[in-house]
Amino acid sequence: MNYLKQLALLTITFITFFSCGDDDSSSSVQGNSQISIKLMDDPGDYEHVYIDVVDVMVKVNNESDDDNWMSLDAINTGVYDLLALTGGVNVLLVDDFDVLSGTLNQIRLVLGDDNTIVIDGETFPLTTPSAQQSGLKIQVNESLLPNIGYTFLLDFDVDESIVNAGNSDNIILKPVIRASVEATTGTISGSVLPLGVQTEIVATNGNDTISAYADVDGNFMLMGLTPGNYTITINPDPISELTPLIIEDVEVTLENDTDLGVISFE
Repeated sequence: MNYLKQLALLTITFITFFSCGDDDSSSSVQGNSQISIKLMDDPGDYEHVYIDVVDVMVKVNNESDDDNWMSLDAINTGVYDLLALTGGVNVLLVDDFDVLSGTLNQIRLVLGDDNTIVIDGETFPLTTPSAQQSGLKIQVNESLLPNIGYTFLLDFDVDESIVNAGNSDNIILKPVIRASVEATTGTISGSVLPLGVQTEIVATNGNDTISAYADVDGNFMLMGLTPGNYTITINPDPISELTPLIIEDVEVTLENDTDLGVISFE
């Protein structure tokens, strides 16, 4: 099992983000990958820390062009209390968004204007220099393989991220984020004979059911499968009078393709 999981301490910069020009991470791999992004927090010594999330963006296969950002159409924007996102609680900001495979260079968390902190029952504004315009940039440089799903966890360190610049009217948010990423899915592929018969391939593990049709060359791929054992049912067009086939205990592992080879109807 090739289980990809990395953990790095990433410091956010707001104006200019420098990267190494010698790294050939801009080359792309043919195909698409699916990414999800979750927000969580380490506990901090405050009553509440509210941030206003308005968008999540990424830069893929491009380190140097600061304008080449893609919005991921965040599904759960709004104001969140970071101190409520502890103990395993998180909020899903992006769910299985398709991006080009290759290298995900950076993630950008874009904030709105409604960022505040509560200290001793009193609410103060949180200043976020340039964040509303450019977003909080997080260097990732993570390889994305085709047809594989990845989940990125953005973990705020509140105590390190809050800077009191002399008085309660000038509290600055300079986020320090621990970012982790893991591959979360695998695939099942194969081919079906004879050609010329429309065939549906269904995979189920008791909880999830994924299906796809074989193409004109008989090839198929089931994507987005969580690890585990699946029952595969190959359903030919009823007018063909062929009998469906069932394959038990097909194992799916992280970031890998399980190739069933050529499947022939009797």
